[in-house]
Amino acid sequence: MFIFRRAAELQAFLQRRRTHGRSLGFVPTMGALHAGHLSLVERAQAENELTVASVFVNPTQFNEAEDLRTYPRTPGKDCELLAQVGCGLVFLPTVEEVYPKGGHLSPKLVFDGLDTRLEGEHRPGHFDGVAQVVTRLLELVQPDRLYLGQKDAQQVAILRSTIKQIESPVEIVAVPTVRDHDGLALSSRNARLSAEARREAPAIYEALKRTSAGLKDGLDAASLLAQAKAYINAFASLKVEYLELVDAEQMKPIQTYRAEQAAILVTAVWAEDVRLIDNLEL
Repeated sequence: MFIFRRAAELQAFLQRRRTHGRSLGFVPTMGALHAGHLSLVERAQAENELTVASVFVNPTQFNEAEDLRTYPRTPGKDCELLAQVGCGLVFLPTVEEVYPKGGHLSPKLVFDGLDTRLEGEHRPGHFDGVAQVVTRLLELVQPDRLYLGQKDAQQVAILRSTIKQIESPVEIVAVPTVRDHDGLALSSRNARLSAEARREAPAIYEALKRTSAGLKDGLDAASLLAQAKAYINAFASLKVEYLELVDAEQMKPIQTYRAEQAAILVTAVWAEDVRLIDNLEL
């Protein structure tokens, strides 16, 4: 495994190996890796001759200093897991490497409200940080394909818009959510769940499945969403922050579901003091 902490060294390495049209896949992560991250790496490896995975806890996308401080950092274990799936190129930059003093600023992007709905409403400025770091990492790595997890559906939509605005040729590949045996979406935050919260958290996915089935049967969306929120809130450790039916591109609320729509159920739920997000495409 080759581990790079400086972009110049990674770029020099890739330049020597990206001959004869060899494609490069890129998987940006914030570490604390789990099977969901590894599924992105495996997909990238299946579709490209070269794959780079990065581990970088991006400070600009955190709304609260405490959340940034307590975010799990396990670079040694992360590299071990990446090695297990055959990922030979890992980028572990410092904050100074990604955001050098005196470096050029990222272009100002406009998301027409996509960045202020749902996650954006509850985490103001979050998506600005996401777009900033991914734009910067794309500059440093220069991949052909960018692999993202569908669990962060709004983030995928934001980054599709980002790629279009910066006129990048990179192709975005959204990989389906990986779930535990009981349906809970895999997340680095799951390790912080108490025993009770972990036991009850699968109710989130169960609510999404029930709502999806009802919508496909033609039942009223507002009633189904209210029932889903009540179902989740009935668990002692869970409290719904939002649960909505939205279009998959702009994340705008949908009042009446139609089968021909690209629609998605999205939710954020507090499991005691841990915030979990999930979604289900219809």
